[in-house]
Amino acid sequence: MPYEPFIVTAELPPDVLAWADGLRRSHYPPERNHLAAHVTLFHSLAPPLLDELRRVLSRQAGEYAPPRARISGLMSLGGGTAITIESPAMSAIREEIAEHFHGALTAQDVHPPRLHITVQNKVTPAAAKALQAELGPVLPLRDFAFPALGLHLYRGPHWESAGRWPFRGKQGG
Repeated sequence: MPYEPFIVTAELPPDVLAWADGLRRSHYPPERNHLAAHVTLFHSLAPPLLDELRRVLSRQAGEYAPPRARISGLMSLGGGTAITIESPAMSAIREEIAEHFHGALTAQDVHPPRLHITVQNKVTPAAAKALQAELGPVLPLRDFAFPALGLHLYRGPHWESAGRWPFRGKQGG
């Protein structure tokens, strides 16, 4: 039986999602593009953690207002390109979740991620640099708020939704 971990995301507002997903459809190799644009907070949480994950994500969403974020530039992935997201509030929420699951995180998830939306991956470094040169001068630097936390079950290469928790609290933002 294949290992099917859970993935936690910071959900994008509809306008940012539509824009980023359009870039992803235009520049991600189509045979590998199985997902909509997203911001991954945790890449691999074990299936037995499902009930606890749901409780923790619900609690975080209930405590915090939608975390403010900013599209701040491009990030080179070597063989790809990503849109850089700055969000101290989302990073702090992610750190609280990481602290709760301390000892259950994979090596990849122990370290705080650089928040981003991948729009191109698994291409040559030359193709990635060309896209960065094309997008860099026209990339809109803009502010937005993450509306929710998402939970997904990895069903390689697709993801199955396992829950969504809108931010509705008063803290942060």
